[in-house]
Amino acid sequence: MLTFPSCNDQTQNSISEVSASSADLTAKMRQAPRLVEATIAKLQESLRAGNFTCRDVVQGYFNRIATYDQPAGINAITETNSKALRRADEIDADLAKGIEMPPLFCAPLLVKDNFDTADMVTSGGSIALRNSVPEDDAFMIRKLRDAGAIVLAKTNMAEWAFSPRESISSSYGRTANAYDVNYVPAGSSGGTASGVAASFGVAGMGSDTGNSIRGPSSHLSLFGLRSTLGLTSRDGVIPLNFDRDIAGPMARTVEDGVRLFDVIAGFDPNDPLTEPNRREDSYLKFLNADGLQGKRLGVLRSLVDQEGADPEIKLIFEEALASLEKAGAEVVDPFSITDFRFLSESIPFCPRFRYDVARYLRTLRNQPVSDVNLLLESNEVSDEARSRLTFYSEYPLEVPPDEWEEPCMTWPNNPLRSQLLQNVIAAMSAAQIDGIIFPTWSNPPAHIERGVEEYAGDNSQLLAPDAGLPALTVPMGFWRDHLPVGLQIVGKPYSEGTLIEMAYSFEQATLHRRPPAGYAELD
Repeated sequence: MLTFPSCNDQTQNSISEVSASSADLTAKMRQAPRLVEATIAKLQESLRAGNFTCRDVVQGYFNRIATYDQPAGINAITETNSKALRRADEIDADLAKGIEMPPLFCAPLLVKDNFDTADMVTSGGSIALRNSVPEDDAFMIRKLRDAGAIVLAKTNMAEWAFSPRESISSSYGRTANAYDVNYVPAGSSGGTASGVAASFGVAGMGSDTGNSIRGPSSHLSLFGLRSTLGLTSRDGVIPLNFDRDIAGPMARTVEDGVRLFDVIAGFDPNDPLTEPNRREDSYLKFLNADGLQGKRLGVLRSLVDQEGADPEIKLIFEEALASLEKAGAEVVDPFSITDFRFLSESIPFCPRFRYDVARYLRTLRNQPVSDVNLLLESNEVSDEARSRLTFYSEYPLEVPPDEWEEPCMTWPNNPLRSQLLQNVIAAMSAAQIDGIIFPTWSNPPAHIERGVEEYAGDNSQLLAPDAGLPALTVPMGFWRDHLPVGLQIVGKPYSEGTLIEMAYSFEQATLHRRPPAGYAELD
């Protein structure tokens, strides 16, 4: 059994180095940036006004990570970027020259450890890749950097993104929920979720195969967006399941999530599932506070009233319905989809992980391993991941899933998944609804020592991943006034603009989010 590291020495050393290099700036009597719940727009407004520098912002986040992440027992951050301050200095120089700035200038981001970053380790949560530095950036990371964002740090995740329940890796250990470290942040993007919630960065990036953007976002009172399969590129993101994986933003506000999404959405020839000419010219135009006026939302009662659902979360959801109606929406309750349960139970999860990861590993200059099956012969896997690797080990390494003896048909050529998509579109059209709603989780986060045993209420695994639909989660309150609860909205293909409009309107009407206690501003 692997022993998890209690602290990341590389992160601590990097923070010490940047602290020393910025000592001369602290004497200039500028305002210290206020980073708790800071937004991209507010930071940029203060930067343009000269209240502080981009270096101050980056150093401020580094200080917060050093002060709170390991000491508080969160363990969200795996590695800080030693080049972040240098990039901040370049941005400050451009600001001083009056150069027109890109849309995300000086937006320090927390990035899940399965996104390729050419200047940082990308481990995918596996100790086997603990020293793997990719040759280039993932498509989304390149787009974000081109837009002026700074990759501030990488974040911990469930090993190989296997678990929706908790975020435990063999490379960096276990991440806790920033609202209460006695609970899980869900998986697999738990590091990004807890880090963003505790204001270790202005926003973050995660990935979602069945749950892993929306689930952790719900548990940490964040906005999280899983886009239509085909709208965004997964190139350079370590795969779990090629025709279900999606990568996207996780943020404290809908606006900041949309700012990131507006940059990353679009066609990429290196991702064969993306489609050209599908994105909106701008998703920012959907930030409409009156966006719920005239919208119709269908309540998918089969994901609300299921056996074992927590009674208080059901009440919180009913309160959310009242808030939606007050903001101008019409609620259709109940809403149903023909054969939803039958199709959901009939659609198998394609076990193509071994095949997909082998293709990813070949993109690495110094390939640490060629086949994940080799990890089973070593000690480079945690007990939590061993059973999953053992299951996947039985499937071919070189034969494409579509050509297996029992074919695993790649989306959109999967008959059952396509049937579900057709049924969803038909039901939404017949009821004339703009979105389908239900609690993102029907149960509260599990206790951290019982993450597997108490795993319950994960509604994100159904509907959107199977049918390739866009879905998002937005805060809708707190369980026992303590742990966050999220509202999920699912739409028709490529309806991200409408979903954003409704989520933003709901957020502005309710303002449910509040920061976790214990991570105050630093002097």
